[in-house]
Amino acid sequence: MDFEYIADHVRRVRENVNDALVRSGREGAAVNVIAVTKSAPPEVLPALFQAGITNAAENRWQVAREKLAHPGAKQFTWHFIGSLQTNKVKYIVPRFDWIHSVDRLELAEALSREAAKTGRTLKVLLQVNIAREPQKQGFHEEDVRRAAELVAQLPHLELRGLMTMAPKVAHSEEARPVFRALDELLRQVREEMQLPAFDQLSMGMSDDYPVAVEEGATMIRVGRQLVGSADATQGDKTDERTDDDCAGPVLRLLVCPAGDSARRLCT
Repeated sequence: MDFEYIADHVRRVRENVNDALVRSGREGAAVNVIAVTKSAPPEVLPALFQAGITNAAENRWQVAREKLAHPGAKQFTWHFIGSLQTNKVKYIVPRFDWIHSVDRLELAEALSREAAKTGRTLKVLLQVNIAREPQKQGFHEEDVRRAAELVAQLPHLELRGLMTMAPKVAHSEEARPVFRALDELLRQVREEMQLPAFDQLSMGMSDDYPVAVEEGATMIRVGRQLVGSADATQGDKTDERTDDDCAGPVLRLLVCPAGDSARRLCT
C-alpha cells in the first residue's frame, strides 16, 4: 500500500497547529500530534515515523495488538485513548506509555496494581465529561478535584492532566466552550493541589483540533486527517470512539460529603 500522502497530511496538520498557536498567542508552545491509527494497517507506522510523528494511539486492544507487533511500533510512544475494562488492564499496561481515559477510580487502582507487577510507571490523564453527555464516559467537572487527589496518591501512576472529547457539532467553533472549560479546570486543580507536572490537556480531533490548540491543548488526537486516504477530508471519524467501544456500564466516581467514602454508581 502506498503511504506517500502521509507526509503531506502531517505537514498540513502541523501547519494548522502552528497557525492556531500564533492566533492564540502560544507561539513556541509544545503540542504533541498523536496519530490515531485504529483504522489504518500496521504498515502505516514507518510512513508516520518518517514524516516526524513519534506518538501513536489506539482505542481497542483487539486492534492495537496487531500494530504493536509491527517492528516499527518500537519507534513510537503509545497512548491508549479508549474505554478500558479492568480485565483488559493486564494487556495494556506493559505496552502503552500513556492512558488518556482514566474515567473512574476503580480503573486507576487496577492500572496501579498492574503497573506495580511490571515495575512500570504509567502517565495517566483523567477523562472529563465537560459537556455532561449521557452517552460518554468521564468524571463530571465537580468530581475532578477529588478524583485527582485520590489518583495522585496511587503508586506507579503519574497523574499528568485531563482529557475530553467535545460533542459532535456542525461547526468546530461550537466546541470552544468545552475546550476552554477544560483548560480552566486544569489550571485550577494544578494550583489548588500544587501539582506542577499536572500540565497536559488532551483535546481536539480531526474536525476541531485547531480550536483545541487555541484553547490550550498540549496533545491532539488526529486520525482521519493523518492516516485517512489521500483525499480524506470527510467521512469516518477515525479519531472518535463510538458507542460500541464502551462495553459494560458507565461508571462515575461521586464525591461524597466529608467523612463518607467515595461511591461508584452505574449510570
